[in-house]
Amino acid sequence: MDGEDDSNLVIKKRFVSEAELDERRKRRQEEWEKVRKPEDPKECPEEAYDPRSLYERLQEQKDRKQQEYEEQFKFKNMVRGLD
Repeated sequence: MDGEDDSNLVIKKRFVSEAELDERRKRRQEEWEKVRKPEDPKECPEEAYDPRSLYERLQEQKDRKQQEYEEQFKFKNMVRGLD
């Protein structure tokens, strides 16, 4: 019986009501007002939405770090010592 309640909680947590969205926007706007500079727009910029899955985003980060690592040691591997 407890397992059913847990699954319902998971489903409910995925749903975000319009009131929650408005509350988040208000908090973000208040934080923006605190750090806003005179040349910045009055409205808080919207958060960028990334439609990719979490796996795809993490895979991209992993690939980028791997490329940076390989780039860092690329020249070291190319140069051989004198025989």
